[in-house]
Amino acid sequence: MLTRVKSAVANFMGGIMAGSSGSEHGGSGYGGSDLPLRFPYGRPEFLGLSQDEVECSADHIARPILILKETRRLPWATGYAEVINAGKSTHNEDQASCEVFTVKKKAGAVTSTPNRNSKRRSSLPNGEGLQLKENSESEGISCHYWSLFDGHAGSGAAVVASRLLQHHITQQLQDIVEILKNSAILPPTCLGEEPESTPAHGRTLTRAASLRGGVGAPGSPSTPPTRFFTEKKIPHECLVIGALESAFKEMDLQIERERSAYNISGGCTALIVVCLLGKLYVANAGDSRAIIVRNGEIIPMSSEFTPETERQRLQYLAFMQPHLLGNEFTHLEFPRRVQRKELGKKMLYRDFNMTGWAYKTIEDEDLKFPLIYGEGKKARVMATIGVTRGLGDHDLKVHDSNIYIKPFLSSAPEVRVYDLSQYEHGADDVLILATDGLWDVLSNEEVAEAITQFLPNCDPDDPHRLVHAGSSGLGDACPGRPEGPRMADIR
Repeated sequence: MLTRVKSAVANFMGGIMAGSSGSEHGGSGYGGSDLPLRFPYGRPEFLGLSQDEVECSADHIARPILILKETRRLPWATGYAEVINAGKSTHNEDQASCEVFTVKKKAGAVTSTPNRNSKRRSSLPNGEGLQLKENSESEGISCHYWSLFDGHAGSGAAVVASRLLQHHITQQLQDIVEILKNSAILPPTCLGEEPESTPAHGRTLTRAASLRGGVGAPGSPSTPPTRFFTEKKIPHECLVIGALESAFKEMDLQIERERSAYNISGGCTALIVVCLLGKLYVANAGDSRAIIVRNGEIIPMSSEFTPETERQRLQYLAFMQPHLLGNEFTHLEFPRRVQRKELGKKMLYRDFNMTGWAYKTIEDEDLKFPLIYGEGKKARVMATIGVTRGLGDHDLKVHDSNIYIKPFLSSAPEVRVYDLSQYEHGADDVLILATDGLWDVLSNEEVAEAITQFLPNCDPDDPHRLVHAGSSGLGDACPGRPEGPRMADIR
């Protein structure tokens, strides 16, 4: 199995779009720029590489494997390995980050009523969590953060996202940190409101009484404001999910704003994990993937967003806003390109409202190039890009046209939650993050098998065993060497 891992993943850290030049001034669909870089190019900061080492890492002949140095440790014994892609770009366009930060309430922020019955508790396994103290106003919440950014058409967007996305997450969590610490009471609908209690003596309101407020005659001083029958109860984890979704949006908007002052080339997918109060929040925008391997069982923690998986969303957008197609594309999908000689014939097609196929009579409009064309990894939006969610790509256009593709690309992540306290975890249980190059050629089962075969041979107390596991599958001088999976011990 490890032999297969060594040679299988040629595209692990490569660009997404075929024909990408990989230069800082973009690839297909991007224009050049003389603006300064927002951040200098480099490899992930936690690797601690010198500038000379960064330059050596881009050697497409030697292709050295970059792993975490023995003198460095990451939270949860995280392992990491990477190697330059198989000739797709001059430099590795992808980025990663790993941090531990504390979220504290913003000065002057309005909060909910503090929980007077809160108890001291640990949020993470192995004692790595924050110990919450009763009525503590000064302490924040500790967050563990991991991220992978799969860049394409330049490294600019991936570099910016790797430096700044965690700050957007912090800002979003600051607005709700006091609510999250008060886990005994559901989040208030409006900040500053007292938590609602049940009606006096447990009395059940009638429909009419509920509509007019419960007691008293209409207009009397004792009549509360009119309200609906029920109010949605929003759990705390939904606030965290909303914070992550908002952070992705703000990150993308910042890239859009700053591209007028800085050269922020290309775009990137984004896969992040935040561990907060004993739960893992996995947010994915793109075609990277996260899985948990627990006692040999595989738990998928993300979905891929590609032209095929998001076909209906893309087609519906084009149907509602046909001007986005620039009179060059059709939103309908056909099994192949329609030819002029087929006008008037009936051909299989699929629209936004269909998961199956039907026949339609071919018209002139159907001769246009399909919005989504190709199959599998060769599927493209407007014949240009193979992912439909991520950050950046604000200047991406269809080749030799003025048709922007960004309206079809979304920065919204899918967020999945894993409650660590609900399961027992062993020494070989891991969280694996990897970009699409790995998953294109190896299944979840094959990756899990490779890892579970390797880890039992290591000392469970070795803080670097996941580093070795991440690099063990890369091999020596293999033409298809990818970046190794990024893994965290979730014991």
